[in-house]
Amino acid sequence: MNTPITNKDVSIENKLENLPPKSGVYQFKDKDEKILYIGKAVNLRNRVRQYFQKSRSPDSRIEAMVSKIRDVETIVTDSEVEALILEATLIKKFKPRYNVDLKDDKSYPYIVVTNEPYPRVFVTRRIIRDGSKYFGPFTDVKNMRISLKMIREIFKVRSCNYMIDEDVIKKRKIKVCLDYHIKKCDGPCEGLISQEQYAGMINEVAQVLKGKTHSLVKSLEEKMYRAAEELHFEEAAEIRDRMNQLNVYTERQKIVDTELIDRDLFAIATEGNDACGVIFKVRDGKIIGRQHIYMNGIENLAESDIVEQFLERYYLDAEDVPREVFLTVEVENQATIQQWLSQKRGNPVDLFTPKIGEKAKLMTMCKSNARFLLDDLKTQRLQQGEYLPHSVKALQRDLRLQRPPRRIECFDISNIQGSDSVASMVVFENGKSKKSEYRKFKIKSVEGPDDFASIREVITRRYSRLLEEGGEMPGLVVIDGGKGQLSSACEALENLYRNIEKLEDDKLKLSLRETPIIGLAKRLEEIYFSNVSEPQTLPRTSSGLKLLQQIRNEAHRFAITYHRILRKKRTLQTELDLISGVGKKRAKELLEAFGSVQGVKFATHQQLSDIVGEKVATDIETYFEEAQIG
Repeated sequence: MNTPITNKDVSIENKLENLPPKSGVYQFKDKDEKILYIGKAVNLRNRVRQYFQKSRSPDSRIEAMVSKIRDVETIVTDSEVEALILEATLIKKFKPRYNVDLKDDKSYPYIVVTNEPYPRVFVTRRIIRDGSKYFGPFTDVKNMRISLKMIREIFKVRSCNYMIDEDVIKKRKIKVCLDYHIKKCDGPCEGLISQEQYAGMINEVAQVLKGKTHSLVKSLEEKMYRAAEELHFEEAAEIRDRMNQLNVYTERQKIVDTELIDRDLFAIATEGNDACGVIFKVRDGKIIGRQHIYMNGIENLAESDIVEQFLERYYLDAEDVPREVFLTVEVENQATIQQWLSQKRGNPVDLFTPKIGEKAKLMTMCKSNARFLLDDLKTQRLQQGEYLPHSVKALQRDLRLQRPPRRIECFDISNIQGSDSVASMVVFENGKSKKSEYRKFKIKSVEGPDDFASIREVITRRYSRLLEEGGEMPGLVVIDGGKGQLSSACEALENLYRNIEKLEDDKLKLSLRETPIIGLAKRLEEIYFSNVSEPQTLPRTSSGLKLLQQIRNEAHRFAITYHRILRKKRTLQTELDLISGVGKKRAKELLEAFGSVQGVKFATHQQLSDIVGEKVATDIETYFEEAQIG
């Protein structure tokens, strides 16, 4: 069970309740929005909530961190490996204070091909945007180094750190080293290999690092068989080992999918007039980051139009355009956009809309992140009083309310032939049910099936208590019923306004009279207003009407459920209560022992005696015998 959050931050409590049960990366932030900790999880919901649970093992470092947490941000991924790599990338970028276990050079390494006339190939943990090409990151450092060693054995890549260009070669500033004499380097320092030849070899190295090793393996296989035919078994074994190392390396490159292609993944989530667009940047087969942009003014636009505008806005200033762009839907001007992006990139760019397979799963992951970010934005705005859901806006518009009905309270009466009359009150805030504030009422002052009198009693009880406690009136009161039920509710509010003389707060007193109240009839979904004689109707497609229907149905469900509980309780106990010597306590004991009144009826004399004694057992048997005769 969760403990109350120590810093009393309501936003954290809300976020903990809405965390997704998926793999991903989470970030804890302090009051200054500084990242305190970045971690990975197989299940974000379970892992993040553990930090705020009583059952967590005591740890002074974690206790100190939790006391400073004011915000939680998550990134959902499609697998644990993606979460692991993304965690390392973010830790390397932000260097959070409480990620102590990863500060000791635990960022994942890359293999870099430098941007030089005669490029070098080596391992690095630092990315410099100077035109060099980076491959990775790699989680298995040992196998990565074996693979790099294999590349050095196959290709004669220079291992020195000199800057070599035509001027250095002409002036003979550098002499060939031992690598040249043992045939591990072709001597670019003395111009013994041209830049074109060296660049061709480096291009082959890049192809291997990208996973395109089929032709290379085929060539090595031919060499192995030739060496074996010539009885050079040691050489053949060395080539075989190289092939095995190459296969191991190729498998390590499958970080996100089987293709090491640069891609941008675009997805959006929309609600009402707001949208969130997300771009996942996949480079060399790995997710290296995520960007998102919030948009508004998108009401009534098709998803394809929103995606197209999002795409154009993003690439207007972007310099890095990948080979492929994945979209959740096809856009109208796809050919034009492809041409524009191809010109910007200098090479062809294709737009795809994956429907099945691994690529479709990546798009699903992207879209789920967009939805989660949009929900997160809504939560923040709700807490700040800035965000208004579309359905609430629509209801304000349809009912012509002066203020948006952020809080709506709806009442319903339930009875069958006048017995066990009850009422329910459900609460919706910002278009969402708030079950912690639901209330149920037993009707006390009304005899028989009188819905009008029952409504007057419940409205009076509810709002007299609310005002006595200094609470605020809701933005809208909804009565499940027609003109008669609404008139009774309005009469109760008016009487309450006149009779509460002790209410010195004029603002509260005024809000009692000005609170909008409507009736919603079930049959034709007609809406009754207190100051309009004829019922009104809302458009069937209105999200405001749908919200009212949802609230009314929830109030009816809650009332029916409570009524059934009371009726069941009464029918189970009333018959036993009629038996001499059986009070409420003994009736409860009998029901617990035999499960029902029927169970008590068919119990043996000895079974009854063991619970209530000989005399009462005889009385029970006599009662049921007489009832059967009668």
